[in-house]
Amino acid sequence: MTIRHVLAAAAAALLGGFGLAAPAAAHASTQPAAASAYSMGPGRIGATVAAVLALVGLVLGGLALARSAGRIGAGNGRRGAVVALVLGLIGVVVGGLVVATADGGLGTGNGLGGGVVAGMLGLIGMVLGGLALTRSRRTG
Repeated sequence: MTIRHVLAAAAAALLGGFGLAAPAAAHASTQPAAASAYSMGPGRIGATVAAVLALVGLVLGGLALARSAGRIGAGNGRRGAVVALVLGLIGVVVGGLVVATADGGLGTGNGLGGGVVAGMLGLIGMVLGGLALTRSRRTG
């Protein structure tokens, strides 16, 4: 899987996240009933996509940081750092959008918890990617 494939998938997920959050924002004035544990509404799907992208960004940021320190691989980790920054940013933005448009609290099935997790994972991925990018510039 190349960097282009990862970035294309991230862009598609970002657009999908905005598309899923729009119906939730349109119905902000009504108070929905709690969803069952197994139903996947737009909020849960958006939060899940954001959390998965942020987690991938976090892992790639960690690998890029290890590579830039010379622990694994032969490269300097620059590409992985950039991808981690992009995926982390997407996770933070989509997670924040889900949190902002959630109609209820935790446990209502609107993806509030997943949005918060996606935001945190994305932020950590961005920090790791930024550290790896800074280190790769110093050594390369």
